[in-house]
Amino acid sequence: MGTQHTYRVIVRGTFDGLSEESRSRLLAEVDDHGMAAMQFTEEGSLAYDRSLKAFSYRLVVVSDAEDGEEMAGAIAEDRVETALKELGHGYKALRSAVTDLDTMKINRKR
Repeated sequence: MGTQHTYRVIVRGTFDGLSEESRSRLLAEVDDHGMAAMQFTEEGSLAYDRSLKAFSYRLVVVSDAEDGEEMAGAIAEDRVETALKELGHGYKALRSAVTDLDTMKINRKR
């Protein structure tokens, strides 16, 4: 097994074909899913607004460095798909933005 890297991934998408039950549940929980509640976690943190159009998930993915950012994005998108299916929410157009925390340059003030 190679070196492991930690990636922060933001997966964005749009809700699609939501049932009335999904819409009601999402709207009932909307205040718990604003930008202020978002955190990078392994299970993911979902954010959306009352329009129920777009959403974003923030996740932490740990995987082999040699697999790179593309694999981290694919793993994150798979986790999001699984979570949304388990919740019964329709979605489309997933895309991810990946940051490798192990190679990120930190500029410190002197």
